[in-house]
Amino acid sequence: MTNSEPPFESAPAQDTPAGAPTEWEVNAQQRILELEAQIEALKKDKLLALAEAENAGKRADKRVAENAKYAVANIARALLQVADNLSRALLAAPPESRAANEALKNLSVGVELTEKELHTILENQGVRRISSVGQEFDPNLHNAIQEVEDATVPSGTVVQVFQDGYMMHDRLLRPAMVVVSRGGAKREATPAAAPASGGDTKV
Repeated sequence: MTNSEPPFESAPAQDTPAGAPTEWEVNAQQRILELEAQIEALKKDKLLALAEAENAGKRADKRVAENAKYAVANIARALLQVADNLSRALLAAPPESRAANEALKNLSVGVELTEKELHTILENQGVRRISSVGQEFDPNLHNAIQEVEDATVPSGTVVQVFQDGYMMHDRLLRPAMVVVSRGGAKREATPAAAPASGGDTKV
């Protein structure tokens, strides 16, 4: 007995133009582009995070270096008072008095050596005395405690120092207490006074 039913025929597939991507391929390509964009964004975020971490490390290193550089500032400032007292002690023993008294002479030599050693210690910590006499008054470096009439120098010139000023590296440790002239010619613009190790005349 023969089967009279016609053989099964599959539904004809929808034709797509030759070479055109399928819907699945289009979706896959779109997803690849999205993932690539996300990867690129993550790379940028990573680079920014690394740069920020490096900058933060540099800032921290700088703070540590600054703290170490100026850690002894308070001690150095206190030692300046000791140096001032040693200097006053020497002024109280003028050369003629030393010459007439051997004990006073020997004591003065000891005080001078102590003063010199103290200044060496301060210099090793970056402390330098400000050269003031003959310089233009600088409010960033000097405290004016008196003005005097002096037409022989330009107005605003430091003519006497009551107390030396000091810098520690590039920072002011203590301003100089000075006497400033007035009545002279107008001073031409000059560079700011720089730290120096030379001697100033005190009152």
